[in-house]
This record gives sequence, C-alpha cells and structure tokens, in this order.
Amino acid sequence: MSERYLAHIAEDGREQTVREHLEGTARRCIEFSKPFHAEFESEFSAKTHDVGKYTDGFQRRLHGGPKVDHSTAGAYLCFQHKQLAAAFCVAGHHSGLPDGGSRGDSLEQSTFMGRMQRAREGLLGDYSRWKDEIELPKGDIPGGMSSPLDDFFHIRMLYSCLVDADFLDTEEFMRGTPRQNCGNAGIDDLLARLNSHISKWFPPKGELNQQRCRILNKCIEQGKAQAPGIFKLTVPTGGGKTVASLAFALNHAAEKEKRRVIYVIPYTSIIEQTAQVFRDILGEENVLEHHSNFIFSEDDGVSAQHLRQASENWDAPVVVTTAVQFFESLYSNRSSQCRKLHNIAESVIIFDEAQMLPLPYLRPCVHAIAQLVENYGVSAVLCTATQPVLDHIFAEFTSAKAIEICPNEFYDPSIFRRTIIKKEGKFSWQKIADRMNDTAQSLCIVNSRRSAEMLYNLLNGDSCYCLTTFLYPAHRRRLIEEIKCRLADGLECRVVATSLIEAGVDVDFPMVLREENGLDSVLQAAGRCNREGKRPREESIVTVFRSEESDPPLFAARMGIGRMVMNAFDDPSDPKAIERYFNQLLIISGKEAQDKNRIIDTIKKRLFPFQTVAGLFKLIDTDTRTIYVPIGEGKELLDRYANGERTRRLFRSLGQYGVNVYINHFDKLMYAGAIQLMGDNDSAVLTDIELYDENTGLSMNADPGRALWG
Repeated sequence: MSERYLAHIAEDGREQTVREHLEGTARRCIEFSKPFHAEFESEFSAKTHDVGKYTDGFQRRLHGGPKVDHSTAGAYLCFQHKQLAAAFCVAGHHSGLPDGGSRGDSLEQSTFMGRMQRAREGLLGDYSRWKDEIELPKGDIPGGMSSPLDDFFHIRMLYSCLVDADFLDTEEFMRGTPRQNCGNAGIDDLLARLNSHISKWFPPKGELNQQRCRILNKCIEQGKAQAPGIFKLTVPTGGGKTVASLAFALNHAAEKEKRRVIYVIPYTSIIEQTAQVFRDILGEENVLEHHSNFIFSEDDGVSAQHLRQASENWDAPVVVTTAVQFFESLYSNRSSQCRKLHNIAESVIIFDEAQMLPLPYLRPCVHAIAQLVENYGVSAVLCTATQPVLDHIFAEFTSAKAIEICPNEFYDPSIFRRTIIKKEGKFSWQKIADRMNDTAQSLCIVNSRRSAEMLYNLLNGDSCYCLTTFLYPAHRRRLIEEIKCRLADGLECRVVATSLIEAGVDVDFPMVLREENGLDSVLQAAGRCNREGKRPREESIVTVFRSEESDPPLFAARMGIGRMVMNAFDDPSDPKAIERYFNQLLIISGKEAQDKNRIIDTIKKRLFPFQTVAGLFKLIDTDTRTIYVPIGEGKELLDRYANGERTRRLFRSLGQYGVNVYINHFDKLMYAGAIQLMGDNDSAVLTDIELYDENTGLSMNADPGRALWG
C-alpha cells in the first residue's frame, strides 16, 4: 500500500490526506468548543476521530472496496488516554452516539463497551501509522467525570463540535471552496435595525399603545441590566410580546456578548408569522426559519443557499424554530440533529408560549434549559401571557432563579383586559350555532375535530369556516388569510376551530365562545376577542360553556382544575388565578407524569444511554400516519413522487398537503380502499378524493362497500 494515507478523494481527483483532514477538523473543533471551555477534549477528539483511516482496509474502501469500521480505532485511542468524553464522540461521529453498555458486553454488541472489546481483541486492523503523522494534544488531562446529568450534556455538546467540524472540513475539501456565512450582520447591527423599527412606535397613540411601549422599554432596560440567567416575560395577550422579547434578547446579547438569538415556538402553524415579523425587521438574510415544513426556495439566490446551509448547524444570527426541533435535537444521538448544539451555547433563547411545554416531557425539557443556562452561557426567557409555575422543577437542576423581566407594576394590566369572560353552563350545539348565526362575526373553539364539524354543519350562510387539523396545512393557511381579510373588511365571518387557533394566530372577533378546557386555553381563546381594543370591553364577551359531549380523557384534569379556578376567581386572568391553576395541575399530574418515559432516571442510572434516550424522547405522538391529498400543487408533487423522485425538498413540500391521522383512522380508510400506501406503511395517498371536503377537510366516513364492489 502507498505510504500516503488518504481521508477523501474528490470527484475531480483531488486528494486529502488523513493528516490534513484531522488537523483541519481540529482547528474548527477547538473554536466551536471555546464557549464552554472544552478546547483540550475537542482537539483530542478531532485528532483521533479518523485514525482508523490509517488502515489498508480503509484505503481500499476509498477505491471501491468493502465498508470498514474506521471510528472505533479513534474511540479506543481516546479510551486508552482516559478521555472518555472524546471516546464516545469519536465512536459515534458517523453512526450516532451509542449506549455505554457494560463491561460484560460482547464484541458483537454495538454498545460503546462492546466496541471497546472489539478493539482489545485486535479486530480493527493495523492503524499504528497515525503515530508517524499525528501529534496528540499535550497538557493536563481534565479531571474525572462529574454528575451523570452534567456529563450526558457535556458529551453531547462536545459531540456537536466534532461532527460539525468534520462535516465542514470534508465539505470544504470536496467542493474546493469554504461555505459562506449566513447573514453578515452582527448583534449590534441587528439591534440598530430593531431600534430603527421601533422608533416609529414613539410617541405612542392611545392607551393600549402606551402600555405596549412601557413593556417594550422595560424589556430594553432589563436586557441591558440583567446578568445572564433564566427569565420570565409575562405579558398579556396583545401586549406586543413578540417584538418586546426580541428587544430584550438583542439588547441582552449586545451587552453580554451573546452570539445569537434563538426563538422557540410550540407549533409549526404559528412559526411562519413570527419568522416573517423578524425578517421584516432584521432582514431576511439574517433570520433562519427551521422546522420540518419549511422549504428553502431554489430561486431565492445566494442568501437562500446560505440559509439552507445554516439550517444544518444553526450558524445564523437569529434562528426561529419549533419546540420539537429544539428539544429533540438536545436529546437525539444522531449526528445530523446534533450538529447544531454547539451553536446554542452563548445564545439568548426565547421560549414563546412557554405554557405549551409538553407535560409528559416537562422535567426533561426544564433540565435541558437548566443545563444550557448553568453550563453553556445561555440566557433563557419563558415568554407567555399565562406563565406556568416551573420554579420548583428548575430548582431540581439549577440554583438559578427565574427573574420576571416586566412585573405588572410597570404597566397597567387593566388596559389589556379587553374582554369579559362569562361561564354559562351547559349548551347544546344548536344553541351555540344560534348565537353564532345571530352575530355577523363570531368564533367558537371546541375540544375535538368531531365537535368542530358537527357545529360547523349547523351554521348558516357562505361565510363560515371550519379550522381543524383535518385540513392539510396549505389549505388551512389559505383559509386563515381569508378569515383575516373578512374580519378586516367588516364582512360576515363565522369560524369554528379547534385549539390550533389559540396560540399566535392573530385574529380579532367581537364575540368568542370557548368549550370548557384548561384555564390557559380559555385565556388564549380570550386573546382572539377584541384583540386590538377597538370595541368596548362590556361588548366583547367570551363565553365558556360545557358541551353535549362528555369530558375527553385527554383534557379531563385541565378541565376540572380550570373549572375549579374559574369558580374561585371573578377574573380568570388574575395572575393569582393563573398561578393556582398551574400549581394544581402540576400537583395532580405528579412528578412521574412530568417525565412519562423516566428519561431523567435513565440518564442517572445507566452508563451514558444516548441511543436509548433518543428513542424515549419524542415530543410528537408517533402513533399517527400521514395521508397526502392530491389537490392543486399536492397532485403535482405526488406525480413527481410516482415518477421516482425522492428528494428531501419534495417531502418537505408534500408536508403542506399531508393530514396526520391516528392508526385506527388510517386503517379504516385503508380497509375502505380510500388510500394507497406509499413507500412504507406510515404514509399513503388519498385515492378517493371525494373524502376531502373543501370546507371541513378529510372525512373518516369512508364506505367499505366501495372497495368491495366499486
């Protein structure tokens, strides 16, 4: 074999040696790890991660030979030097962080300890020539590991540095040029753009705008004054919290030398609105919108290409993402999801609608936030109109105390009370429909898609809408825009919706009805009534009612506690009422329900269970299947799929025409012959197009007889 050991060969024949690749990766890795002071370990992992390429087997692989394991060699080298964190990172830099396993694991097992056993048995080939070319970092070896929870996150952040540096060095060699940064604006430039935007708000006109500006000024002041830590921003609906929270974040980042702002939103259905607000203020080239449904246009020029690249590792000044993308990345073991983690360090993170943190994963989510604040230079802001009571959970993981950015003594909360909430007992669907039919513009929010369709069918006129998740996203978005236009023009508009309209969808109705649910849902619904304060409060009624349906088990606890609190307080929006509601909810749910898969205990009791935890932490219910609807662009996209296209871009585009249904609904449609399976059993195409209604979306009322006799 040649004495020249290669790491990569480009399509044009250029060659990169293993030494060149290891040194290039190390330079990047050291820079990436500086925010959390792990330069020694990161350099060690980078300079060892591909020493397995110093084998004859890998050199044959470069010329078409069989695959070889080139990761375990570097992991074993780190292990021998007592660099356990680096060893895990190197072991997983292609296949994902493995479970630690135990000393009794056999060499056939894929655990870390099993792979170390393979190395001990000499099954990796001769890679000793690394010693002639690579100089490992010298100096004091860091001390032993600390707590399991701290170590779990430390290894993952170190892993992020390694895999991102590895990807970038390889990419630069293969392309022949380095990638360009996304957005050239620094934090100071972004702050100047924001200041230019908000300067138009002054002097404020009207009481409501005066209060919004007081909140904004307080956020600016606190952003400059407060040391990094955990914060709350409890602002009433309509208080301008989107821009106010951005003002806090940019002022805090400028004053405390943070690197970027990350905005975490619970739903993809509302993320586009926030991202567009930020693009309008800061420039589209500086705002990365990253979630499963976002599609980067191929026709948007250089800035879109840079944003597309930045979505891989969040190397952008401002990132707007979903809670699913954010938290699942923090618990994933896959390199593609973990690349971004090191760029979360030294950032300001806004958790919008913080009350939506999922109860079954509440403790793991809080633990992740606490880790970022405690060890990675992050300032975290819990932003909402209905602040959850999380102090006692944070206290499990950090000594940091959450500070309220804008206590309500700095503004007049009564100005934001633009509605009167009335609890009116049990109503029939017909009575609800009669009330809505008697009002030109009205909104009713119900607890289920079935109830929404039932009520919608009782409404009169052509200006009625039914918003549920049985509409594919592109259809739902179009209807919401129609609704906004009709409301703005003073035209008739009656809407029935599930809770998807409650968080972040800026609509303004003179009358809102809300089926009983948790107090947070009731208050979010109230935010869709008289939102701009243009009508007298006494004429803006939010009616809370009990329906003909029995309490759904999913909402039973929230409904019961909400009912109790609403009976105890004249004003359900009173901060004391909200505090009691969340306290009672957490007490009744119990500690186990706040970590249903026992993720925290698993991390504490097992040896670095990276793969296991990644499987346990799934915020989205996986017991669903996707049905794609061949209407409009959806048909064109499905035709491309049928013709063999399998690009990531195609699947993201298809997401705008997909409806997620539970397995029993999926099976029912399959039995009726209404859908046709795609490449796997998790998705299908709707073949009976009559089952998709232009008003209510996908119907479950398929006739099995059509499949038998059709």
